Amino acid sequence: EKEPVRYANLMYDRRVVRGNTYALQVLPVHTQPNPLEIQRQREAWKRALARKRAKEQMQLRTPEPVEGREHIHVQTELYLEEISDRIIEVDTECQTDAFLDRPPTPFFIPAKTGKDVATQIEEGELFDFDVEVKPILEVLVGKTVEQALLEVMEEEELAQLWAHQRAYAELRNAELAEVQRLEEQDRRYREEKERRKLQHMQMLQKQKETTEKIAARAFAQRYLADLVPSVFNNLRDSGFFYDPIERDIETEFFPWLMTEVEETLERKVLGRTMLD
Repeated sequence: EKEPVRYANLMYDRRVVRGNTYALQVLPVHTQPNPLEIQRQREAWKRALARKRAKEQMQLRTPEPVEGREHIHVQTELYLEEISDRIIEVDTECQTDAFLDRPPTPFFIPAKTGKDVATQIEEGELFDFDVEVKPILEVLVGKTVEQALLEVMEEEELAQLWAHQRAYAELRNAELAEVQRLEEQDRRYREEKERRKLQHMQMLQKQKETTEKIAARAFAQRYLADLVPSVFNNLRDSGFFYDPIERDIETEFFPWLMTEVEETLERKVLGRTMLD
């Protein structure tokens, strides 16, 4: 009772018959419904109801009203109409009078009219079989021969078609083989071309690397040509390369000589001082 009333459309109602009703298969009254069909219909109805509920849940709903307010349904159509949850229903009963069952209607047999007349036909009165059967036999034989000729011509035509098909198949296979050979040859040419291009690029790369190495070697030799003499000159000027005799004289003999000279001068100065 709480569920809303569902309205149906007569155009899509299966109980409404449309079109020719002569070939309509009417089921007898006493036929019992198939329990599998009933179970299938119930499952289909449940699935449809579940899909409808899921669709209603997925639909965007109006946000909940703030505190102190509530939502009401408002018609936005051009013409207002009364909306009610349930249709007004009225229960009415009627009772028919009790009558006896009607007896079965007898079959209709029309009344006989006219007079019965009989005619006896003796053998040979209407036609002669040997004479009348001749055109029929000619037609049958002619049709049989014609059908045989047509079948023979059809067989010959089929044989020619098969021969043409075999010739066409052989020619097509030969052409396919030639196309495959050409494709394979083209593929080998492309692979050879790519391999040659790769080899040429590698050769150019190696040649470029060799040229760069030679140029770097020449530049390094030209740049380092004056480096060694200048380094040795700087080291020589800095005193890292010296003559051992000259160095011995400078470090050993000259200090000793200066010491002796100073001592001699000091003694002379002391003698002069004492003399004075």
